[in-house]
Amino acid sequence: MKSFSLSFSLIFLVFFSYSQPSESDYIQVLGIVQDAGYPHIGCEKDCCEQVSPGDYFVSCLGLVDKTNNKRYLFDATPDIHNQINLLEKFTDANLIDGIFLTHAHIGHYTGLMYLGREGLGGKNIMVYALKRMVRFLTKNGPWDQLVKLNNISIQTISNKEFVKLSENIFVIPIKVPHRDEYSETVGYKIIGKSKKILFIPDIDKWDEWEKSIIEEVKLVDYAFIDGTFYNGSELNRDMREIPHPSIEETLQLFSNQPIVERNKIYFIHINHTNPILTNKNGIKDMVEGLGFNIAKRGLKFKLD
Repeated sequence: MKSFSLSFSLIFLVFFSYSQPSESDYIQVLGIVQDAGYPHIGCEKDCCEQVSPGDYFVSCLGLVDKTNNKRYLFDATPDIHNQINLLEKFTDANLIDGIFLTHAHIGHYTGLMYLGREGLGGKNIMVYALKRMVRFLTKNGPWDQLVKLNNISIQTISNKEFVKLSENIFVIPIKVPHRDEYSETVGYKIIGKSKKILFIPDIDKWDEWEKSIIEEVKLVDYAFIDGTFYNGSELNRDMREIPHPSIEETLQLFSNQPIVERNKIYFIHINHTNPILTNKNGIKDMVEGLGFNIAKRGLKFKLD
C-alpha cells in the first residue's frame, strides 16, 4: 500500500509541476500533430473516427517570459487563434510579442493570416525568420499585405546566431535538411536561465544533418523532435516524397543511450495515421516504456 501511495504521489507531483502556472519563464506545448491536423481532412479510417475537432492542434510551442510579461510562438499554425488563447494572459500585455517560423509548409506559417485586416489587424507583431522565408513572405500575396499594412514586422535572423529576448532568454535558429521548396527549414534551441529546449518538428533524416541528434539532445534538458510517422508503413505512398525520421529509426538510434537521455525526448508533429496517437497494438505504451515521451498539449517546462 505504501508503494502505491508513493507512486501516486510522484505521478501527481510530475503532472502538477508540468500543468500549473509558474512564476518561472516556461515553454508550453500548444499542439502536437502534423500540418493538416487531426482528424485529417477526408480521412474515414479508424485513426480519425473517434477524434473530435478541437481535440488536437497543429504542432506548436509557446514561450512565456514571466519576468517581462511577454509571450512568443514557435510556428504560426492554422490553429493559432486557439493556441494563443491557451497561453497565460498578462494585464495590459500584447496579444503576442513574437513568432519564430521554422519553414514555409502549411502548418508552420499560414496562421499569420489571422493577424491581418480580416482578423486581428495586428500592429507590428514581430515575426522572426531566415532570409528565404523572409523573401517568401515579402514577395508573395497575401503575406506581403501583412508587411505593407504593418500587421507584422519581420526580423531577419541567421543560422546559429543568438536572438536575445531578455536577460535570461535566448533563441538560436539551427538549419536542418528538409523539403525546402519555398524557404529554408530551421529548428530552434531555446535557452533559459538554467534550462535548454530543442525544437525540431520537421527534418528529412537525422543522418542527413550536419549535426548529431544524439549529441544535440545531450546538450539540452528537453527535446521536441520530429515524430511524424511511426515507421512509414502506415501510409500507402512513396515515402521518398515525404521523408521524415521514423519513430522506429529514432528509437533505434537512441537504443544504447542512457535512460536519462531518452527521457528528454518528446515526439511532436505527429501524423494522423501514427499509432502512437491511438495506442494501436500498444505502440504508444511500448515507446513510453522505452523511456521516450509523446508531447501533450498543455505540458509546461520551466526554463529556470
